[in-house]
Amino acid sequence: MVLAACAAAGRAQTPASPGPGRYDPARTQVVLLGTGTPNPDPARSGPALAIVVHGAAYLVDAGPGVVRKAAAAQLAGVAALAQPNLKIVFITHLHSDHTLGLPDLIFSPWVLERAVPLEVYGPPGIAAMTDHLERAYAEDVRIRTTGGQPHTDSGYVVHAHEIDSGVVYRDSNVTVTAFRVDHGGVRDAFGYRFVTRDRTIVVSGDTRPTEAVVTQCAGCDVLVHEVYSLEGWRTRPPGWQRYHAVAHTSGEDLGRLAARAQPKLLILTHGLTWTATPAEIVSEVRRHFAGPVVYANDLEIY
Repeated sequence: MVLAACAAAGRAQTPASPGPGRYDPARTQVVLLGTGTPNPDPARSGPALAIVVHGAAYLVDAGPGVVRKAAAAQLAGVAALAQPNLKIVFITHLHSDHTLGLPDLIFSPWVLERAVPLEVYGPPGIAAMTDHLERAYAEDVRIRTTGGQPHTDSGYVVHAHEIDSGVVYRDSNVTVTAFRVDHGGVRDAFGYRFVTRDRTIVVSGDTRPTEAVVTQCAGCDVLVHEVYSLEGWRTRPPGWQRYHAVAHTSGEDLGRLAARAQPKLLILTHGLTWTATPAEIVSEVRRHFAGPVVYANDLEIY
C-alpha cells in the first residue's frame, strides 16, 4: 500500500517487480521515510528508512523530514513508527543530507513522551556531532524540564556509539552488521546488514560500486541501494562528473553489481535523476540485472 498520494509520482517498475505492499506486523518490512538527495524535492524527504520488526523500528539515517514522515507512516497504520518508539538509528555517514534530521529525532519524540535515550550508531565523529546538538539545545531542555510542561527525565539524552565493521547491534529481533563502503573522499562511510527471523535486508548508504555490498547481500531478500542516472550524468559539468563517478553508483554499474549480489528485490533510492526519469534509471539497471527492481518513493513499504 502506498502511504501517501504523492508517493505514486515517479514510480517505475518492471513487469517482474512487486509494487509497494501493505503493512504487516507479522513480517519484517522496509518503510521508506525519505528517498531524496540534497536537492530540495518537495515529494522526497532526505535519506531515511525504517526496518520494522515485531513492532520495533530500526531507523537508517536521519535526513530532513524523518520525524514527520515517521508520523505520516504511523497515521497510516505503522504503529511501530509512533514518536515514542523512535529509539534507535544507524547513521551511514556524516554528510549533512543524512544527518540534518538528527536534532528533530533527538528532541521531538522526547517532547511527545519518549522516555528513554536515543541510541545513535554511526561513524567516528557521531559522538561529537550529537554532543554539539545536545549542547545547542540546552536552553530548550532547561525550559521544558524546569517549567510546568510534562516531560520524561532522559528522553532527550543521546547515547552515541561509534562503530567500525562487524556486528554493531543485536537484540531479540535483529542482528545488525556494519560494513565499509567507498563514498569518494568520505573517510568513514558504512552500509548495514539487518538479519531478522524472516528476512535479510542490506542498505548500501552512499557509495560507488563496492565489493562489500555484493558480499553482504549474497542473495539477500532486499537490497536498498543508491543510484544515479548514467545518461543524466553525461549532461553534468566535468567537475560534477568526476565527483559522482567516485562517490556514487550509476544505474548500469548498479545493474552489474546486483547481477552478482542477486537480491530477491532491489530498491533504488537517493536517486540522482537530472534529465532522466525514474523509469529510465530502472531501464539502465535492467540492462544487466534481470531480477525485481523498483524505484522507491517516500512512504512505500516493501
